[in-house]
Amino acid sequence: MQTDKQGKLAHMVYFSLLDDGPEAVQRIIDSAHALLSDIEGVEFLGIGKLIPDLDRPVNVRDFQVGIHVIFRDRAAHDAYQIHPQHQQFIADNKSNWKLARVFDCTLL
Repeated sequence: MQTDKQGKLAHMVYFSLLDDGPEAVQRIIDSAHALLSDIEGVEFLGIGKLIPDLDRPVNVRDFQVGIHVIFRDRAAHDAYQIHPQHQQFIADNKSNWKLARVFDCTLL
């Protein structure tokens, strides 16, 4: 059995924005692509918008942008958190975050 220090780590962040207009949503998406995609240890970066017509009772719908990052391991995740490009992404975008929810899990 793997521990949280081994194996790939999935990091999912869902942003509810203060300004949720199309331009503001695109700004955070563009910023994420520009700043987060080439950080060492990132094996996959997926960035997307809420799908308006997926409205089943189980769907959470109080966000505009989701970012999914798969890291090669926990060490890569920990390095990413303090990486200057990640810190720049936060500095550039945090003023428009109403809420940022983070979900981390080990991939088994």
